[in-house]
Parts: sequence; structure tokens; C-alpha cells
Amino acid sequence: MPRIARQLSGHPVMITGAASGIGRGLAQLLSRRGSPVAIADIDETGLKQTAATLHGPVLTRVLDVRDAADQRAFAAEVRDWLSAPLAAVFNNAGVAVSSSVLDAVPEDDEWLWQINFDGVVNGTRAFLPLLVEQDHGVIVNTSSVFGLVGMPYQSAYCAAKFAVRGFTDALRQELRGTGVSAVNVHPGGITTNIARNARVNKDPEGRGRTREQMAAEFEAVTLTSPEKAAEIICRGIERGKARILVGPDAYVFDALARVAPTHYYDIVGVLERRLRTRGKAEVNS
Repeated sequence: MPRIARQLSGHPVMITGAASGIGRGLAQLLSRRGSPVAIADIDETGLKQTAATLHGPVLTRVLDVRDAADQRAFAAEVRDWLSAPLAAVFNNAGVAVSSSVLDAVPEDDEWLWQINFDGVVNGTRAFLPLLVEQDHGVIVNTSSVFGLVGMPYQSAYCAAKFAVRGFTDALRQELRGTGVSAVNVHPGGITTNIARNARVNKDPEGRGRTREQMAAEFEAVTLTSPEKAAEIICRGIERGKARILVGPDAYVFDALARVAPTHYYDIVGVLERRLRTRGKAEVNS
């Protein structure tokens, strides 16, 4: 399938999960570049904080991405708000759960699935008719490096992110020959609030860590800021990439999935311990 480069700067975009993290980074970057920005999130306070940092036209909407009907209503609002064709739809909202499969709480896994996968599907189905009618634009769905490899204590997250990857890849093939494309984004460790907002009932490794301690350990090994992630994602879209790896660790995960598909975690564990040791040393220095 030929690459379809997209010019984002100055053109309208829609972003979910915009109250913080990568979503906020995308909104701020594209707003600075002159794009009218429609932003949505279930976190009303964070959404308002994001909106206050933007320049130029902005449409805000408190939205639960699990609600397909509300996603369609938001798409209609965006359609009425637009003064030019919609350039990109970023289905970016996401949450985390940390648990072993043995101790998993089904309600927590279902909560994650409805946001991380159903939310992407709902957003795609709501906005795709508009893009197809325009015969222009791109659906940008946030998967993860955990959509490339399976990781212990992340079964629900991996399942949803693998599903996003498969859904988006299939959509991209359906869109062959049109002016619309679909892109998978695979972020590595990004310094966001996702770990601090995760649902954790107990330390899945049995080390007695609190959720805050587990979040701090995660943040100690993240390599990419949300602002840098936004730059990488936008550059990838503008270059016509169908799959965008975000952060140096994303390239490591991608390579390991190819060359050591059943033994990658042995290598990842060593790298993770080294990063954590380095992070502790930097904190104590």
C-alpha cells in the first residue's frame, strides 16, 4: 500500500485522552502549529487545563469513550464546528490495570477493555464516515509496545493493545485506494499519569509495593516525554508511516519481538533492571 503523507499543521484535528499525557502533548503541539483542535476526555478538570494552554480555535467535550452513542454525537458536533476538512482523528484515551491472570478482577479487565479497545473502535466508527465523505484524513489509533509483545502482569492491557493493532491494520487494508488511511502508534515508556491512575489491588509480584511505589518504578524507566512523543507521532503521520514506534525502547521491543519471539522477556528483564538502577542512582546523586 503506498504511503499517504499528511499535512497536519494548520488543519483541524480531533484528540481523545487530551486531559493529560500524549493527548495533551498532541493538542499543544498542533495548536501551536495553527491547527484548530477538538479535544475530549472524561477528566473535565484536566481537559479544561489542557484547553487553557492552547492557542487558536478549540472545541472541548467531556466524553466517555466507552459510550458509542456519545462518540457519534461528538462526531456530529465536530462536523458542525469544522471550517475545513478534518485532517486527523487521534483515538488516544487509555488506562492500565496491573494484575496476574490468576488474581485478575474481571470487572477491572472489562473496564480497561472498554476504554482501550472499545473506545478506539467507537471513535473510529464515529468519525470514519466523515473522513470517507471527505476522501481525506487519517485515523490514528494508540496501541503500545505491549501490542507488540506480551508482558507479565499486563494481560488485559496487552490483549487490548494487540486488538487495537489488529483492528487498525485490518482497517488500513480496507481503506486501500481511498484518500483515508489508518495508523498504529506504538509508544514505549512515556512519562504520563497512566501508572498512577492504574487499577491495582495488590502488588502482582508479591513484593508488597503500593500503587505509588509501582508507579514510581515505572516512571524511573520511561525514556520519552509526552511532548517528544507528540513530535514523533506527528512527524510519522506527515511522512506517511502506517506504524509509528515512539521512543528508543519501542525500537528495542520491536526488534526483540522479531528476533526472539519466545525469549524476549529474559532480555527485557535485564534491561529493565539496569534502567531502574540508573534511575535510582540519578535520584540519589
